[in-house]
Parts: sequence; structure tokens; C-alpha cells
Amino acid sequence: MTNYEREFLKGSTDCLILSVVNDRPTYGYELIKELESRSDGYFHFREGTLYPALHRMEHDGLLEGKWETLPGGQERRYYYITPRGKDMLARRRVVWSDFSAAVKSVLKPEVG
Repeated sequence: MTNYEREFLKGSTDCLILSVVNDRPTYGYELIKELESRSDGYFHFREGTLYPALHRMEHDGLLEGKWETLPGGQERRYYYITPRGKDMLARRRVVWSDFSAAVKSVLKPEVG
């Protein structure tokens, strides 16, 4: 991944995480795998990137983390999107849609 791609991802991380957690409560490793799957392998989040983002988003009131005990006794922290997180996701989706449409317009080859 180039430096440009890293910077672009850094600015998109919250929106990507919120989008997955909006669909269903998710735990960290599952979130990493879901982002990789939905992006056809493009995104490869590492725990060192993901967990600080999750903690920051929880601190900012976008996510709520809850420890849950699995049938085998193992505990896992699931992340739930909050109303504030849903609002931010909706706003970021609009911005992203407008931004990507404008970029596509500029990048398309001129006819003639």
C-alpha cells in the first residue's frame, strides 16, 4: 500500500467501521474479516490499527462496546453503533457519495 493509499484509508476508517457495525454488532476480529471480505481483499486492517480506532470511536460516543460471554465461557467484546454513530454514518455517506461522483466526473476521459 502506498503512502497515498494509507492516508486515504486513515480518513475513511471510521466510516468503514461504522458501516459494518451498523449492519450488526461485531467484535474486532470479525470486523477485520468483514472489511476484508466486503472489499474483495483490498482492506487488510491490523489489530494495531483497528483497536485504537474502536476505542476512540467508543470514547467519542459513536460506538458502544459490551463484553458478552459465549456458550463456552469465552468473553468477547462486541461493538454496537449508537444513535450518534448512525447520524455520523448517514452524513459521511452523503459526503462520500458527492465526493466520489465529483472525482469520477473529473477522472473520466474526455470525448473528442
